[in-house]
Amino acid sequence: MDIQKNKENAIAFYKMAYEGNPTKAVTLYVGDAYKQHNPMVADGPQAFIDYFNRMQKEYPVKSMDFVRSVAEGDLVALHTHQIWPDNDEYVTMDFFRFDTNGKIVEHWDSIQQIPDTSNNNNTMY
Repeated sequence: MDIQKNKENAIAFYKMAYEGNPTKAVTLYVGDAYKQHNPMVADGPQAFIDYFNRMQKEYPVKSMDFVRSVAEGDLVALHTHQIWPDNDEYVTMDFFRFDTNGKIVEHWDSIQQIPDTSNNNNTMY
């Protein structure tokens, strides 16, 4: 298993889907099965495509910066900073599991909105 390649592929997959081409992202990076742990998205590649197509239609202007990526074994974790319309900001942490062919087969995530104020001067990312 190529851990560095998995990190690169997780970033490319997420970026491609987020920017409006989830069908291509699934074709290039997802394995035969795709298990989803986000309660807003059903299992399977088509559910992922449908969700990201809807997000692109509803929110065409958004941005995402990849803050860091960490890989161990068959898992890759991505830490991102996202900015949505009206300057609505989020920090996300996504975990992807890869199969032995280097394809994504499982996903977990956690999303937290960045508040307007903080009790410290540190970023959440």
